[in-house]
Amino acid sequence: MTAFVEAPPAADRDIDIPEHCHPHLSSLARSDQRRWGEAYVRGLVSVPGRKSIRRIADEVLGWRADQCLQQFVNQSTWNWEPVRASLAHEITDLIRPRAWVAVEAVFPKNGSSSVGVAKQYVPSAGRVLNCQLGLAVFLAGTEASCPVNWRLLLPPSWDGDEDRRSRTHLPEAQQHRPRWHHLVHAVDQMSAGWHLPPAPLLYDATHEPNLEPRLHSLEERGLPYLVRVSANARFDRFGSRYVGRAPTLGEIAALAGRSSTHPLVWQTYNDHRSAGARITAATLQRPDERPWSPSHPAPAPRQLLAELPAGQTRPKAIWLTNLSRTRLPDLAGLIGLHATALRGLREMEETVGLQHFEGRSFRGWHHHVTLSSMAYAYKLRQAMSTGAFLPG
Repeated sequence: MTAFVEAPPAADRDIDIPEHCHPHLSSLARSDQRRWGEAYVRGLVSVPGRKSIRRIADEVLGWRADQCLQQFVNQSTWNWEPVRASLAHEITDLIRPRAWVAVEAVFPKNGSSSVGVAKQYVPSAGRVLNCQLGLAVFLAGTEASCPVNWRLLLPPSWDGDEDRRSRTHLPEAQQHRPRWHHLVHAVDQMSAGWHLPPAPLLYDATHEPNLEPRLHSLEERGLPYLVRVSANARFDRFGSRYVGRAPTLGEIAALAGRSSTHPLVWQTYNDHRSAGARITAATLQRPDERPWSPSHPAPAPRQLLAELPAGQTRPKAIWLTNLSRTRLPDLAGLIGLHATALRGLREMEETVGLQHFEGRSFRGWHHHVTLSSMAYAYKLRQAMSTGAFLPG
């Protein structure tokens, strides 16, 4: 994770915003669109406090250009996908990501007119909020992370509301879909469409039903994964040694915690205080579901990883992974990247106005989150160039 500290004076910086924006906005057809995009990114980086379109226009451009900037963000038809692909390749070169981390992004809202807004349960908050929900896929490395792909999660109430769909310019194909559908679509795009180097996928599925087919879909794609799961989830695919009621993953994790003879002891740091924790692993045996051949090999064995606070046998978190040949210390390091991405998301909310978008349209939401990623990538790039960051 990158904690930004005070940067040196502007004259000492090696990277400027036009240099950063030019390759990513080159797919925009018109030069004026590229200028508006650069101005918006500059505003997200530099305007203090709330980064509204009015304030960005006033403080960055110095004249009443807010209507033009509003049109560029909310109504213009420029395609955000090539911008994201370009940014993803830059971030890959910059931080050498060790994992792709999918996290929930919450956009609190007043009223009900903004695209996708509803009173809905928010897993990360544990309660109902009036908000938009998004899915952000971060590229996470040892020193930093940045989101490069986004999905807007539409609630079911928007599927048949033709009035709101028309007012927010919501395409007909955009309907409510399970969160896992969006995740797999985003990962497919990044691997097959953008040709990014593959990396393990981290995802919190503690609120996801029907876990088995979801894991199977990743295995069919040959994707390595670490998926956080609920302790109450039951698996009935552990082989014949279990008789009767299938055990919960929490029960298996507790058993692994008591019986592990070589637990990994690792350190976590918070406010300069350290605390010990253990990661224990149990291999989950499962019967073959279908014949396999060299062209369709059997999936790798799954492992259950239990994160146990010091002195306790009840797990703080449980993960399933198909990285069964990866060393336990390396798996522990990968698990830590989930928290890195969550801190990056909070940092975006605090520094580049991720939650400050005031528009209502579907295009506007995607334009804003894409340009917010560009603004955050600029801050990462500059911090790594000048040394004005603290890895953590």
